[in-house]
Amino acid sequence: MRKQQSEAHPASQQDEQGRTPTSRRTFLRNAALGTAGGAAALAAGCEYKTQLFLLSQPETEAEEKSPDWQEARVRSYRQLGRTGMQMSDISFGCSGLDSADVVRRAIDRGINYFDTSPDYSRAGSEKTLGQGIQGYPRDKLFIVSKFCTPRGHLSDTTPVRDVMAAVESSLQRIGTDYLDLAHIHACNSIERLMNPNIHEAFDRLKEQGKLRFLGVSSHTPRLEEVMRHAVDSDRFDVIMVAYNFRNWPELTNIFHDAKRKGVGVVAMKTLKGARHSALSDFTPTERESFSQAAFKWVLSNPDVSGLVVTIGSFHHIDEYLHASGQPFQPADLALLEKYDRLVANDYCPPGCGECLSSCPSDVPVDDILRYAMYYENYGQQRVGMEEYANLPLARNASQCVDCRAPCESACPHGIPIQAKLLRADRMLRFV
Repeated sequence: MRKQQSEAHPASQQDEQGRTPTSRRTFLRNAALGTAGGAAALAAGCEYKTQLFLLSQPETEAEEKSPDWQEARVRSYRQLGRTGMQMSDISFGCSGLDSADVVRRAIDRGINYFDTSPDYSRAGSEKTLGQGIQGYPRDKLFIVSKFCTPRGHLSDTTPVRDVMAAVESSLQRIGTDYLDLAHIHACNSIERLMNPNIHEAFDRLKEQGKLRFLGVSSHTPRLEEVMRHAVDSDRFDVIMVAYNFRNWPELTNIFHDAKRKGVGVVAMKTLKGARHSALSDFTPTERESFSQAAFKWVLSNPDVSGLVVTIGSFHHIDEYLHASGQPFQPADLALLEKYDRLVANDYCPPGCGECLSSCPSDVPVDDILRYAMYYENYGQQRVGMEEYANLPLARNASQCVDCRAPCESACPHGIPIQAKLLRADRMLRFV
């Protein structure tokens, strides 16, 4: 594997101490022109606002390592469908990854499955992952990426050669000769799922030894429909699905059929918004235990091969791996039920989308609330801002200012959508 070069950090901008934050209007103008200045504004604006966010956050007990977590490691491995892989039950999501040392620590603690993407940190995630896996036996690791580019998802009309080139670029960034698995990412339709160009590109890459298995990931409103078709098609080796406590009951049947047919099942979005660190009605002990309870519930389903959660620090490794191989207990159930009561009428579950058709401006309500979740609850301020900046102005939450909000009457969860979208707009846009 080739040695990767580390990326330079974006330059700081000026504020009241002599730095000048980039305006959102300037960024959008430059980005629309396709200038290098637009990209620089994106990096600088994200860094500036992220710094402000981090400086404003109080230190909490959750930042201190619980003695029970010390040196936690993977205790359980599960068969990943017909791939022949024994997957660590709690595995590594690379969104926002910026530390190769964290990757090395995870491998040393037994994690062997790493999920990345070209559009995570604008290709920085793949490069950092590549640095982290240097020196470890490649055949002991399962490296997963997406049919994607640093600029975003491939369109449904992307030619076969360009689909192949996107995967080959991932290989170069990671510094490996092959990927174990590539997902058709955030798949929202049967047409995209069965796109002939992607399937032909996969077949060619597999013949060349550059890609071993085909997967699909989804957390869109058509999640169950897409996953049912993926399992029934016999084309997919792995499905990666948004799955958390008491959501999407039909997935249970899909997972069972997937296991029967040798299709691996990987769960994501398992923390159900990760609001536990901000809930005033949670005790410190409950905040510490929530992620482990959530993971144990997911893994209590024997048809789930494993779960992927974003890991960005040594602290995450200790906290999350403490749940590995542990049984789901009555105390875990009580904690998850309490969490649900506290986030009722406030959490927008991925895969719902009931409100979308009622919006006169075609605002992607579910996506914007997900970007806000990245910013507030997952510590991924840059990711949330970048994703929001990619939305056309005519479809972002600024359209909600004078709207009569018909989306709210369509929401089955009673969420105050308009207020939440306007807050997201203020939070995610560039200062």
